[in-house]
Amino acid sequence: MQEFTFPQKFLWGAATAAHQVEGNNLNSESWVLEHLPGTIYAEPSGDACDHYHRYPQDIALLADLGFNAYRFSIEWARIEPEEGEFSYAELEHYRRMLAACHEHGIQPVVTYHHFTSPRWLMSAGGWQDEKTPERFARYCERVTRHLGDLIGAACTLNEPNLPMLLSKMLPFRIEDTPFWANAAQAFGVTPDRLGLFQFGTRPEMRETILAAHRRAVEAIKAGPGNFPVGLTLALLDIQAGEGGESKAAEFRHDLNDVYLERLAGDDFVGVQTYSRMLVGPQGVIPPAEGVEKNQMGEEYYPEALGGTIRYAARVSGLPVLVTENGLSGADDTRRLEYFQRALRCVAECLQEGIDVGGYFAWSAMDNFEWVSGYGPKFGIIAVDRQTQQRTVKPSGQWLGSVARANRLPNF
Repeated sequence: MQEFTFPQKFLWGAATAAHQVEGNNLNSESWVLEHLPGTIYAEPSGDACDHYHRYPQDIALLADLGFNAYRFSIEWARIEPEEGEFSYAELEHYRRMLAACHEHGIQPVVTYHHFTSPRWLMSAGGWQDEKTPERFARYCERVTRHLGDLIGAACTLNEPNLPMLLSKMLPFRIEDTPFWANAAQAFGVTPDRLGLFQFGTRPEMRETILAAHRRAVEAIKAGPGNFPVGLTLALLDIQAGEGGESKAAEFRHDLNDVYLERLAGDDFVGVQTYSRMLVGPQGVIPPAEGVEKNQMGEEYYPEALGGTIRYAARVSGLPVLVTENGLSGADDTRRLEYFQRALRCVAECLQEGIDVGGYFAWSAMDNFEWVSGYGPKFGIIAVDRQTQQRTVKPSGQWLGSVARANRLPNF
């Protein structure tokens, strides 16, 4: 075994999303969904990790561990709580976060939209409405004007293909549930006009989101700063089971290609991978009995990352950033091994000549995992739900040591 040295400016980081860690995001549509009668959310987000107030200590902790980058999102619902009404105070809050990153030698990678949207956007038709690309571009322009000089890299939207991916895996249509009807009523729209970013699967919604991405790239590039801009995608390593070749190809097209082929002009594509998907003639083949799984029910399969990096680079023709990768599980020894095996895949891709610019673990902290609540543990840092005390896990110590050395031992 030998060491592998990563490129000189390789980004090593951990990632979070504002709603999952900041707490009390009252103006977002997710806050409404969490409190609906008959909600599908296991519990409300509440205070989350109180990262909104504790970011100075959290960023310092990541730097102390050895990371040189931090991917986090800014919250549209805080910055524009009512349409056309922008909060200077909230923009200044995120400017202080960016400054804290630079103070500690951390490159900030900012996601402009990580699943959550303002309540008012849902009442206007959300991500189905034809005016949403214009609204999103306006928000991105305002944010970049205030923050662009401090941003190191930017992701416009997080995982717009996730609803389609989930639709292949779930045994029901969420649009047919009482939750959907209750949500539509809460936002004052008809169920067919409910444009929830995380859950909507209508083809017109995909087109609206991709149009919003293009408009956002233009708005961000026109502002201050000079930094790469891209989109992140939820990518499973889609593999064919016996007789499943044509169905697997269909899945790759519907879940991946229709997005990857539309990214011309971007600076990178963000790859976000946790497992693989086996596909047979009839569709998804669930993990076999006795196969090790993560807390989300997916197969423990770190090698999926190599497959998705290669696929995304080939189809998009763009450089790759691994913007999310990790394991949900209570046993941190399995997380540590997951990182070791996944990083070997990254190193192999680099040896093959693929342009991989960085690796971000999901997640920096155990946090609010959407409909699953606080059950799944993805963090390299544990968070006490009562006291908010942070405790670095051994996997975080190991990953930080690799980041500091910029070398993978035992390759």
